[in-house]
Amino acid sequence: MGASPALIDAVEVLWRVPHPGPNNLLAASAFTAVSNVCRADYGGDMPVFALSTAIRSLGVPCWLPAGHGSLSVDPQSAANAIDHAFTRQTVTRRHLCPLDLADDLPPLAFGQARLAQFGADELAQMFDAPRLARNFPTQPIDSKRLAQFQWLVIEETLAVNGGVEARAAPFMYMAMNRDFGEIDPHLGRFPPPVEAALFFLLLAPWERWSTMQEVDWRGFRVPWIYTLSDDLFVRPSSPPSPDSLTLEPWIVEDHWGEEVELERPTQLPLDDDAKAGLALFTHAAWRELEAARSTSLFETPIAHFLVRAFLADGMDEVMAHMTAIEAAMGLEMDHKKWMRPKPHKHKGRSATDRVAARIAALLNDPNCVRDYRHLFELRSTFVHGRAGIQKVSTAERVMARGLARGVARGLVDAAAPPARSREDVLADLLDQGVQHL
Repeated sequence: MGASPALIDAVEVLWRVPHPGPNNLLAASAFTAVSNVCRADYGGDMPVFALSTAIRSLGVPCWLPAGHGSLSVDPQSAANAIDHAFTRQTVTRRHLCPLDLADDLPPLAFGQARLAQFGADELAQMFDAPRLARNFPTQPIDSKRLAQFQWLVIEETLAVNGGVEARAAPFMYMAMNRDFGEIDPHLGRFPPPVEAALFFLLLAPWERWSTMQEVDWRGFRVPWIYTLSDDLFVRPSSPPSPDSLTLEPWIVEDHWGEEVELERPTQLPLDDDAKAGLALFTHAAWRELEAARSTSLFETPIAHFLVRAFLADGMDEVMAHMTAIEAAMGLEMDHKKWMRPKPHKHKGRSATDRVAARIAALLNDPNCVRDYRHLFELRSTFVHGRAGIQKVSTAERVMARGLARGVARGLVDAAAPPARSREDVLADLLDQGVQHL
């Protein structure tokens, strides 16, 4: 339908306020008039925070620095954008993740995610560069340099919840009697859709493809993410800097044979199997993973710890991989014998043996028993502070990653129909794998 004539008229008056505007535009009659029309047209409280956020993103002229007037949206388009923000039922949130240190990866698309290298113009569009320029006119986004990198981009559609003021300033509407120090054990460092996409990609054998394991087994790093909502009432964060990513000098010759120093992204090279292997990460594979994660086999925080290991460094990485294995292959009854069904099977087997046997059966590899026992001893030595702990070698670090990744990938296959309980699947794996102990 678009904005009402009254809203268009009020916005036109606000847009005519000369630069630099009053000291407090939000108390000025031109702003109050727009706010009053919005309350009359859409109901609810006086939209002060929401409307101020919206007009900044639309480029109200009096808030733009001198010489930046071209950034402003025309008044009628601004009024229609405000109307859309008030009446929309869903919003789209886009997570832009730079793949730092990535080799030349093939484009991928799965679920709501895309992995690709985008041109400067396309990347600027993804970041909504005009909107960023209106909010941060002195901090232009350097899409040309950012376009040198590959990106993982995930979009999610969310229902609009709460009033417009709560969308603009949620901190103003928090319950003050809540426990602000409480921990949600299911939340990771990144938003859930990003962690889900990373978990999917981490099922690939990056540690096998890496040609520089002693530097890093990972095929890429994600040092940060930039999340942008298309909700006009949510102010965007400042643009990211390409200097936060890894660039290296690049010397080339120009047409006259003169050396010119440029820059390019630093890469951790992968072997030739990587491109063929990544070609298997399709929409169908994503749907298979989603189906597996809906079963009881993934009711424990396997994905949480596999992603945590990817984001961690040093011993924390190894510990997270070991915890992912325990979350996948362990049962409470491994430690509490009285919980086991009678008659007891596999008497005398320790919790470590039981997990090792399941891994060997799941991966069809008797050597997994030796590897897991070795890693578990290393983990226990560290946790219990035993004397004489040695440095963890590259081979041990890669072993922990490979075992955790293999277990997670194996459980996706084990989750295929017909559906069975987690206890039954792990019991069968123990029965099959105990021969390898």
